Amino acid sequence: MTDQLTVSVLGTGIMGAAMARNLARAGHAVRVWNRSRDKAEPLAADGAHVADSPDEAVRGADVVLTMLYDGPAALDVMRRAVPGLSPGTVWAQSTTAGVDAVADLAAFAHEHGLVFFDAPVLGTKQPAEAGQLLVLAAGPGAARDTVARVFDAVGSRTVWTGEDGAAGSATRLKLVANSWVLAVTNAVGEVLALAKALGVDPDGFFDAIAGGPLDMGYLRAKAGLIRDGALTPAQFAVGTAEKDARLIVEAGEANGVRLDLAAAGAERFARAAAQGHGDEDMAAAYFASFVEKATD
Repeated sequence: MTDQLTVSVLGTGIMGAAMARNLARAGHAVRVWNRSRDKAEPLAADGAHVADSPDEAVRGADVVLTMLYDGPAALDVMRRAVPGLSPGTVWAQSTTAGVDAVADLAAFAHEHGLVFFDAPVLGTKQPAEAGQLLVLAAGPGAARDTVARVFDAVGSRTVWTGEDGAAGSATRLKLVANSWVLAVTNAVGEVLALAKALGVDPDGFFDAIAGGPLDMGYLRAKAGLIRDGALTPAQFAVGTAEKDARLIVEAGEANGVRLDLAAAGAERFARAAAQGHGDEDMAAAYFASFVEKATD
């Protein structure tokens, strides 16, 4: 087994593009495809081959990595890739797809003889670019040595959650983690909106909690994006956050749990998107607190 793999990355948005660059930097032969080709073309400068179609991208690949919008999008693209797929190819499915969709994707993998890994990641644009994502993964031990070289190139650590990707254990953990991230993000926006409404200097709030258990780097980072008007380019977009929030709510409902904060958070993200903030960083949910667009 050589150190170099041929890796096909399907989906080169914020996360996929960064992952493809890090795979190329690690010495792997990288092929990329994106529905909007203009998002894939810059990767040619990093040594990636830009394919015209999913089936061209995956032909002869050792590992296929999907980082697309949602489960149905991943399934659609993989169906288009069928002519180029070979039995035994490893498929690392990193899209945040939701529990039900993972079962559909795993069934597709089984039908076509692919080795399926449920492998969502934790992290946003900056850690993705730095190769510091946290990979959550489930899949057969026999193929882990192969897929681990991909995960090592894009992440700082891999947490293994099981041997069966079809069980969706990695996706379940991802949804739990995202429920916390999205709740905190919305809370940051509401804190700043309330401070604005009450005429409170936000620095007074930050001084009050400084160094205590209520303080956290994430709070200050997201608040800084809002206060500095630095919401583009997005670390993680409002529109994608809404999608993930709805997947979390659906997962809770399917298992008899009512997630009121997640449901309200999804509506806040949707409201911010309707105001024109869908492609901005998810911290832009701040604007959902105002009937009219806030100016600061």
